[in-house]
Order: sequence, then C-alpha cells, then structure tokens
Amino acid sequence: MELLKLIALDDEDLAVVSAHVQDATVKVADIIWQPQDRRLVIALNRFDWEAAQAGPAYQRRRTALRFERVNACKCRDVAPADRDKVLNLLAVEFIEEDPPAGIILLTFSGGAALRLNVECLEAELADLGPAWATAACPAHRDKTQLA
Repeated sequence: MELLKLIALDDEDLAVVSAHVQDATVKVADIIWQPQDRRLVIALNRFDWEAAQAGPAYQRRRTALRFERVNACKCRDVAPADRDKVLNLLAVEFIEEDPPAGIILLTFSGGAALRLNVECLEAELADLGPAWATAACPAHRDKTQLA
C-alpha cells in the first residue's frame, strides 16, 4: 500500500484527515509546538483503517500531522512535562470563526484536547514509513448503549 499524503485547506478536507487519524496514538513528547514558526507538528502512530477493511490483519503507520499559520495553541489535560503519556486521538475538526480564521480542535479520549487558533486552515498528513502489525482493532461503544 502506498504512503498516504493529504492536504487540508477546508473543513471537508479536514474531515477526511480526521477519519484517517481516528484512534491514532500520540505520545505527549511527540507534540511539537513551534510558536516562532506558527506551526504545530504531531508525530503519531496512525491505525490504518483502509488496510483493516481489506483484510483480517491490522496495522499502524508512523505519520506526521502538521498545522501551519497557528496563532496560539492551548491544551486541556495535556501536561507537557508528562512526556511519556500516550493519548488516543479521536477527532480533528475546524470551527470557522472570522473567515478564513478559526479554531482547530483535536479531541483525545479521556477529555484531553488541543485547541489551535489559526489564521486559516492549512494542514498536512503524511505517512513517514512502512506499516507494522498490531494485534487489535480499535472499537467504540455504540452511543445507543450508553443510555
């Protein structure tokens, strides 16, 4: 399978990126905020949902997720000092506020989140290398079972 490379310039593009990074694991140490360059880069272990649909084997890929034109980065329940903590990325969304500016919200399981104030939406997702096998496929409870 070819390495994935996607660019997101609007909320529809970002929805595609979000689908590909759902259930990616991220170490806090791999979240790099570069305020001088107005950039946030996240190295993550992406669960390969396309490969999971094609066969019984599950795999992950080392992937970079990059956001440009970031004016501010705020976090909730993500302590930079807790470098070895592993987060599970659930979704990435764009909320337009003063077009083309807005907020990119990265939501993690357990209530953790990153909130990026951006001049405009400019993101890139790129696989960095080959896949490796993983034993389990992430699963989510059906919302109807939560009542």
